[in-house]
Amino acid sequence: MAVVELDTANFEQTIQDNDFVIVDFWAPWCGPCRSFAPVYEKVSEDFPNIVFAKLNTEEQQAIAGHFQIRSIPTLMIFREQIIIFSQAGALPEGGFRDLLAKAGELDMDDVRRQIAEQSNAQA
Repeated sequence: MAVVELDTANFEQTIQDNDFVIVDFWAPWCGPCRSFAPVYEKVSEDFPNIVFAKLNTEEQQAIAGHFQIRSIPTLMIFREQIIIFSQAGALPEGGFRDLLAKAGELDMDDVRRQIAEQSNAQA
């Protein structure tokens, strides 16, 4: 699957319509972002069940601000509309593949239960 470019018109729909989305928050002037881009593209070819998306933080400042992106590149993984991972910094290919495998193994029913328990504890 090709990498999807996100903007205000398609961001929410992409997250809502897909169970597994990874977003690369980047900018054209960012050296580490440009270095990571080929790894991101290459790995995307091996995970057809995941939507790989990129968001240009220069052009989409409102979305980047909403997610409090302070450093780029930042990777954010959504599973079933829940953010399960967010971290600044480019990953080496092996580490990126491992991260995606572990994210795919998560029991989302358990994740939702833990979120509910935390919400109840705070209420």
